[in-house]
Amino acid sequence: MFETPWIAALAALFLWWFATGILLWRVHAADRGGRDQHAWSVILSLPLLAAGALGVHATLGDASAQGVWFAFLAALALWAWVELAFLSGVITGPNTRPCPAGLAPVARFWAAFRTVAFHEVLLAAMLIVLALASLGADNAFALWTFLVLFAARISAKLNLFLGVPRINTDFLPRPLSHLSSYFRQGPVSGFFPLSVTLLALAVGCFLERLWRAHQAADQGAIIGFTLLSMLTALALLEHWFMVWRVRDDKLWRWMIPAPTNTKSKT
Repeated sequence: MFETPWIAALAALFLWWFATGILLWRVHAADRGGRDQHAWSVILSLPLLAAGALGVHATLGDASAQGVWFAFLAALALWAWVELAFLSGVITGPNTRPCPAGLAPVARFWAAFRTVAFHEVLLAAMLIVLALASLGADNAFALWTFLVLFAARISAKLNLFLGVPRINTDFLPRPLSHLSSYFRQGPVSGFFPLSVTLLALAVGCFLERLWRAHQAADQGAIIGFTLLSMLTALALLEHWFMVWRVRDDKLWRWMIPAPTNTKSKT
């Protein structure tokens, strides 16, 4: 199983869908609970963070297909804990208020950044630690996995800030309800074609490395670049969801109840 590329591709697709659904379910369940439920979600999930850190450390010297698999899963565990802490409103930023009307573009940018500053700094710090730990390592796929997630996340946030036609705010949990005021729904900015082009190029680069790994019969690299190709392609798909007339929220509606006042989308 660990050495089968098509299983790796399907697993990446399933993990993207299922892990997103689990996170949404947990934060919305906490929304319906007591005032401390979000904090308890983050505290009780600390073993996930520990497992991710230990998993990365254990796989740095293991370039086998199994080692690459566990490195990928370890990076996802680190990412999932930080995302849960963000969605729970525990690690966000110093600004927790809606965007004031009439702000100049630069002031609006800094106000928006201050809503997520602690989260972004934590992700950047974790990325730096992973990069330092991976220097000279046989297996750097945990670093590459985290880097893809980080770059795609920054790109998505900038597109939401600069403007995209399709914005789904139904899934925003209560602690992050103020974030929607910083989104701009409208025509795409010049950053959107740049971002999707870069993501498409990244998919192409990973596929090219996958082909080279096949030529060299490097099973660990085959699995690693299969996972990275699929993960980056999914990030590209999420960007296109901001433009297409597609209700992507239906992919995870099974996890949480429909909102009482669902706004129609045009």
